[in-house]
Amino acid sequence: MIFAGIAGAILAAGLAVVLVLVLSGEGDAFGRDRAEAPTDVRPPLARACPPPTGVPEAAPSGPPVAAPPAGPRTVDDEAGISYAAYGAPWETWNQVWRAGTLQVPYRKGQHFVTESYSGGQYHASILSAAVPAANNDAVTLDLECVGRQVAADVRAEYYPQPNTMEPLRDALTTLGGRPAWVSKFRLTFSAPGLSATDELSAVAVVDVGKTTAAVLYVSIPGTHRHLDPVVDDVLKSVRPL
Repeated sequence: MIFAGIAGAILAAGLAVVLVLVLSGEGDAFGRDRAEAPTDVRPPLARACPPPTGVPEAAPSGPPVAAPPAGPRTVDDEAGISYAAYGAPWETWNQVWRAGTLQVPYRKGQHFVTESYSGGQYHASILSAAVPAANNDAVTLDLECVGRQVAADVRAEYYPQPNTMEPLRDALTTLGGRPAWVSKFRLTFSAPGLSATDELSAVAVVDVGKTTAAVLYVSIPGTHRHLDPVVDDVLKSVRPL
């Protein structure tokens, strides 16, 4: 009886300890540590630019989607847009640029090498990508926030540092009948051995009605200013698929 009483007391004490651990959140009934809460797994843009609360401000209304302009086109099925393609010196893009905080994967488009220098090759480019920009099944995007984030990422990752920016356009608009945010700017910079000291660039983020936004990035180095009109021309040529 004495031994049974001692055993019963030990069992009761053990059960009390387990109960305290479970109720306090320190472990489960078998002494295992409780797993930590999952970290935020949303894409970077979805974390930086959550969908607007309430009724979002409507984008400026545009004309119905017109047929694509005549001539060659670059079709980006993943991004959900197409846009004008150009002849020589432009060539088909066959790389993937993925840099910066947002890791926007530019897989489609055109480019050509404007010069080679000690830092590598310098490009003129017309590139597009799809980037996750909304939470779960939400399809409402904060276009201004997303557009500014992508433009800041481009400036930080694809140009010599430091650089200065001359803003030329920052506006909510429509491209091909779809809501879009367009940032157009000229950057000034310098790098050893690089002839280009400035560049005209534009970043367009297009709401294509999905959780991903279409991104179009256009860059014309100052050594090729005769091609500056390409920036506006390619923006006007954008059409949703």
